[in-house]
Amino acid sequence: MSTPFPFTAVVGQDDLRLALLLNAVSPAVGGVLVRGEKGTAKSTAVRALSVLLPAVDVVAGCRFSCDPGAPDPGCPDGPHETGRGTTRPARMVELPVGASEDRLVGALDIERALAEGVKAFEPGLLADAHRGILYVDEVNLLHDHLVDLLLDAAAMGASYVEREGVSVRHAARFLLVGTMNPEEGELRPQLLDRFGLTVEVAASREPEQRVEVVRRRLAYDDDPAGFAARWADEEAAVRQRIVAARELLPSVLLGDGALRQIAATCAAFEVDGMRADIVMARTATALAAWAGRTEVLAEDVRQAALLALPHRRRRNPFDAPGLDEDKLDETLEEFSGDTDGDGDHDPDPDDGGPGPGGGGGEPAPDEGPQGGDTGARPEAGEDGEPQASGAGEQSAVRASEPFRTKVLSVPGIGQGAAGRRSRARTEHGRTTGARRPRGALTKLHLAATVQAAAPHQRARGRVGRGLVVRRDDLRQATREGREGNLVLFVVDASGSMAARQRMSAVKGAVVSLLLDAYQRRDKVGLVTFRGSSAEVALPPTSSVDAAAARLESLPTGGRTPLAAGLLKAHDVLRVERLRDPARRALVVLVTDGRATGGPEPVVLAGRAARLFAAEGIASVVVDCEAGPVRLGLAGQLAGELGGTAVTLDELRADSIAGLVKDVQRRAA
Repeated sequence: MSTPFPFTAVVGQDDLRLALLLNAVSPAVGGVLVRGEKGTAKSTAVRALSVLLPAVDVVAGCRFSCDPGAPDPGCPDGPHETGRGTTRPARMVELPVGASEDRLVGALDIERALAEGVKAFEPGLLADAHRGILYVDEVNLLHDHLVDLLLDAAAMGASYVEREGVSVRHAARFLLVGTMNPEEGELRPQLLDRFGLTVEVAASREPEQRVEVVRRRLAYDDDPAGFAARWADEEAAVRQRIVAARELLPSVLLGDGALRQIAATCAAFEVDGMRADIVMARTATALAAWAGRTEVLAEDVRQAALLALPHRRRRNPFDAPGLDEDKLDETLEEFSGDTDGDGDHDPDPDDGGPGPGGGGGEPAPDEGPQGGDTGARPEAGEDGEPQASGAGEQSAVRASEPFRTKVLSVPGIGQGAAGRRSRARTEHGRTTGARRPRGALTKLHLAATVQAAAPHQRARGRVGRGLVVRRDDLRQATREGREGNLVLFVVDASGSMAARQRMSAVKGAVVSLLLDAYQRRDKVGLVTFRGSSAEVALPPTSSVDAAAARLESLPTGGRTPLAAGLLKAHDVLRVERLRDPARRALVVLVTDGRATGGPEPVVLAGRAARLFAAEGIASVVVDCEAGPVRLGLAGQLAGELGGTAVTLDELRADSIAGLVKDVQRRAA
């Protein structure tokens, strides 16, 4: 077994270390979601924590890690007698992104269950993680149904497996830690809420701290055991402090004054539901225990708010998580007179509170690939004068208010990643038939299995009521659900689109479609064309907020190289098919249909469009042509693409009902 990097040797990342330690003290806090850019010690800190957790006593031979002092009466390996057990280190179990449902919750031996009526159950990762840590790296890339199962088990403290009339339940209490890079896509808000705490991590911009990070990492790589030995005393001290805090935790008093501050803070920040109040209360109590106190103070409430509320304040997918600390301090000050004790517990913004670094929980500044604060750009002026950055180039304008759209589906039945857009053959959904299993059986079709086994009962010597089932009789259920698609936006940013009111409406329409893509779990990409060329503004990604940020900063002006935009989009799709061949694409071309620049621009655009039609790529042209005289070029282009055209007004939910039918009819 390799030697993990010492927890106490991690440089900086004070909020991350504090959040992990609070969950080690009180697993009831509900876990930690760690958000941040790659290379920021997220995984290193989580793996290092497992070494600090106290050893656990387990029943000898129990696959579900029952506590010998209070064994689970419903344990599948039970019943167990109360008594002495064996001691082992706390486990850290990693859930791979590509894990199956059976690997997570466990699997039943269907053949034995049918033929013998025996609950032959093989435990999954939830059982392995009981009384330890369950770590999910890149949790935002985990399939939705696995995230649902995972968070349900974390909330209930138990895992339930219900398959074809056979039921198994076992305890599953663990410290849940998820890490994610927001650039690769976000978790749904309702799933964010299920994590107790969240922290934002970013690489330090201080040269001295970065030097120390490199120095320690190189020393560890050269001699892991020797490096760990040098930090052994610090590790032992933190381990003892965790044990002491756990013992003190039941004695910590959460007074009415602190509870009022918690409730007032959640109300002031308009947090939905009551989970935030409960998590804040548990976190503040754990903070007091970690500091060695038996009373919750105002600074504990403040620190708990900074860890428990930022991810619960998001109102839409493009809102960055964060908390207004001035507003937080004002709220705590307003209710500070209700605190217990001597009343002198006003929060001090300069007091980092107890913990390994006292971190303030302040989210890292937005340093994503879009670069810069879009809010600092000048608003569009009425005169529409171009900036001096390039001939004919107009400054970026803001998108108009987004609106609700109806779904644009890819015709036919696919088999791509689970999502909510187009019809597909999936592991979850309504049952449509049965087939012989390819590999391990995951979803039994009971009726088809019985039908396959029934004709052979006499030949197999069946006696009595039992059904003699063999592996060749088993049938896999085929199911139809929904898949996520690649929605590739191809946006005309030329001079013909530069009228500010029109470009604002165009951006508003694309943002509306991006919101829809977020809800339907799609990947998105953005290609823009203007001047003399086209560029990939955003390669296909699951991060729709990155696409929205790139769109926000999109300038306009110059000629209309329509053919170049289409060819660039075609090249993006070709590369993406090699990376993810099962994911089908929907091209959304936003243009007025005009083509200028170069020899025969209209002819070249038609040829490029016919490439999409020849390969059966689903497409929609959003017609942005305006004015009393309309040339209908976008409609002609849609015909070349083999897709359909829709105006900006028709793109709204109430006007788009017939659009999907048009796409399907043309593709039939």
